[in-house]
Amino acid sequence: MVNRKMKTTFTVALTAAMALSVAACGNSNDNSKNNAASSAAPDKTNSGTATNTTKSDKKVTITFQNIYPDPTTPSYKMVHELSEQYEKEHPNVKIELDTLNTDQQKVKLKTQAASKEVPDITIVNPAAQMKPFVDAGLFAPLNDMLDQNGLKDTYQTGLLDYYSFDGNVYALPDGNNIEVVFYNKDLFAQAGIANTPTTFEEMLKDVKILKDKGITPLAIGEKDSWTGSFLFMNILLRTNGGPGFLQDVMDGKKTFEDPAFVEAVDAFQQLVQAGAFPDGATSIDANAGGNIFKSGKAAMWVIGSWETGAVDASSVAGKVGAFQFPTVNGKGDPNEFMLAPGSAFAVSANSEHLQETKDFLNFFASNLPKKQFELKNAVGLGQKVDGDLKAAGYSDLAITIAGLFNQVKGGDLSFDNTMNPATSQVHLSSIQNLFVQKMDSAAVAKEHQTAFEANK
Repeated sequence: MVNRKMKTTFTVALTAAMALSVAACGNSNDNSKNNAASSAAPDKTNSGTATNTTKSDKKVTITFQNIYPDPTTPSYKMVHELSEQYEKEHPNVKIELDTLNTDQQKVKLKTQAASKEVPDITIVNPAAQMKPFVDAGLFAPLNDMLDQNGLKDTYQTGLLDYYSFDGNVYALPDGNNIEVVFYNKDLFAQAGIANTPTTFEEMLKDVKILKDKGITPLAIGEKDSWTGSFLFMNILLRTNGGPGFLQDVMDGKKTFEDPAFVEAVDAFQQLVQAGAFPDGATSIDANAGGNIFKSGKAAMWVIGSWETGAVDASSVAGKVGAFQFPTVNGKGDPNEFMLAPGSAFAVSANSEHLQETKDFLNFFASNLPKKQFELKNAVGLGQKVDGDLKAAGYSDLAITIAGLFNQVKGGDLSFDNTMNPATSQVHLSSIQNLFVQKMDSAAVAKEHQTAFEANK
């Protein structure tokens, strides 16, 4: 964990939190020893290609599907700069970037997978979301590539378990995040709100105050339905009194008709009915929803810490703080977070240039921590990074977020990283529908339980 006595020194590792939540992954693996306790300082990260790279002059084009479409963000700059650097050092290799937003990429990958035409490198989410692709034999094991250059040891202890099945690692994560509430200090002050909410009741009161002032209380882009689900799961984490609700459902200890789930639906609908979200939220995608906050038009944004660098690169830089999601009806611990092992880079098992693709991914992953640190985007990385944030010019927001990592006691993974895809799709559609019409919360719970039983 981050050294509690040196708040600006950054060595994020959510080891304890992941240990508490790893049961929810549904992975069958024995990869718990994949990560040694070592650190990669920004100035020591490998800058060359893997030592075992294949030397060849043949012309190779590697298709790299990614989810960094916004040119203003550090992640966009990172993927372009590293790809260009590799092409410069390897004139025979061309990196062809296929850049999409998150939901577009998910849909495209499913289509490609159906025809077994997965790009050389693609993006996949951990645990339950990537399992069908692994079961279909579409991804190449990466154990051999991870053993080069000590790359495996740069990942936080236990993190690769989320991307492992039967002892093989099939994807390399781009981050390891927590969900927080970003807030615009200027808009809070404009509305006369002196303190951030620590209870859901206070949050609802703030929503009303902001709404009355003509300020959008909460930014969201619910056209990409994972955004509403992720926010909802914060509420369930609280009404359940802690992590593990979905695991209990899978283990037969609870059902979706449990009072904790019904209470969470009730609370979520209170936010919707209070007018917390932008008008037409279901027609706004995640990137556009985020831009509502980053352009100073919304007071709060419930999203993963991966957005820290993007917020600092936006027009609201210097005006933003962050806090934990509040308790709900007196329940829950604010230091239990929604945990977000990042989207990850997987290699097609059917790649025509399998070794060259692995060589590039080794270079890319080896250099990613250093590049992200330079771009002021190291908060929430899945790889170990040692560096003094303050000395490196990181913002107060970044240092605050790094401090929140210190406080993590545990948490849950997202719904669609835990449940099977069929049940998850019903859930995503069900929560999305709540933005459009008020529903009986017991009926929403029953809908979830019926889907779960039908898709066990």
